[in-house]
Amino acid sequence: MEDLKNWTPKPTPQPVTLKGRYVTIEPYIRAEHLDALWDALGREGTNAHLKYFSAPDFAHAEDFGNWLDSVKKVGWLTEIFRDNSTGRVVGMAHYMRADPANGVVEVGGVAHGPAMMRSAISTEVHYLMARHVFDDLGYRRYEWKCNNDNAQSKITAARLGFSFEGVFRKHLISRGANRDTAWFSIIDDEWPMLKSAFEAWLDPSNFDADGKQKQTLQDIRAAIMEG
Repeated sequence: MEDLKNWTPKPTPQPVTLKGRYVTIEPYIRAEHLDALWDALGREGTNAHLKYFSAPDFAHAEDFGNWLDSVKKVGWLTEIFRDNSTGRVVGMAHYMRADPANGVVEVGGVAHGPAMMRSAISTEVHYLMARHVFDDLGYRRYEWKCNNDNAQSKITAARLGFSFEGVFRKHLISRGANRDTAWFSIIDDEWPMLKSAFEAWLDPSNFDADGKQKQTLQDIRAAIMEG
């Protein structure tokens, strides 16, 4: 059994700027980021990207901004993603439901705009956010939860190295319907291997002249585990 007699509560996540090779993550500020984020997610098309969010559809940017303000009041910490090559906002995610006493926090409210989909940015943002949780804050557990009907979110979680833990049936009522919730996590014991795999995948040497990956993230993890 792990000896935690000397465990002490960790800091609650605070707004943070995290700079990577391909993307910079920065704290959301409504006056600076709302319009750019609304544009990045598709303006009126934003609702298609957020179909599994519990929030109702947004009629315009102000509705979206009001929702972001409301979740801040319950402890969600919104971070936006900025493409280093263009300077444009391309997506967002939140640190949610922080439990500093036990060293647990969730990444949620994830929204990748079209400009970052299937790019190195979409991997690096989650590497940077996880690294902050484990290396900077010293947390023990990092969670990913999603509607069990959201197949793409489950695929993404598994690709990033989150372990599937099961489904909480009838977990929530969302948009007037039942939501079964799929739970995933990374724990601190796993992080060193996952960190090495992320860094190997993100290295420029892993991409050819057309920007295509040479090795998948899953294959790199498998090779590290075998070695």
